[in-house]
Amino acid sequence: MHVWLALHLIGVVLMVGNIATAAFWKVRADLTGNPAIIHHAARNVMAADYFFTVPGLAFILISGIVMAVRSGASLSGLNWLTLSLILLAVTGLIWLGLLIPLQRKMIRSSARSAGTGTTGEDYRRASRQWAIYGIAATFLPIVILYLMVMKGF
Repeated sequence: MHVWLALHLIGVVLMVGNIATAAFWKVRADLTGNPAIIHHAARNVMAADYFFTVPGLAFILISGIVMAVRSGASLSGLNWLTLSLILLAVTGLIWLGLLIPLQRKMIRSSARSAGTGTTGEDYRRASRQWAIYGIAATFLPIVILYLMVMKGF
């Protein structure tokens, strides 16, 4: 069980750590106002999701399922585990349905901006939406982390 817990924690660190770090570097790039830096950051935020968030999520899901089955955890009724799974599903929907399309839009818009030398309104609009939905997609895993550690609500 210790190996599964270690994999679970590694997954959490990869996923939550990348979410926070990606937001930090994207905001820092936006503050420069330099379209080339903004484009570079937008591309790397997307790459970091594939290199860190996706493997982290895989570690979390696989190890979590194994530990839940081995411990006999209940998936009936509303408890810390079912609420965590619901929140994880909502996070996934935000990420897949909103954040990834916005990131792709920001990459395309910032590429155009890097060519013209000025950041366009389409990038700024997508960036604002990304920030709003990104806050929710960051907050929910933190709530899940709390529920997992405290094993209750």
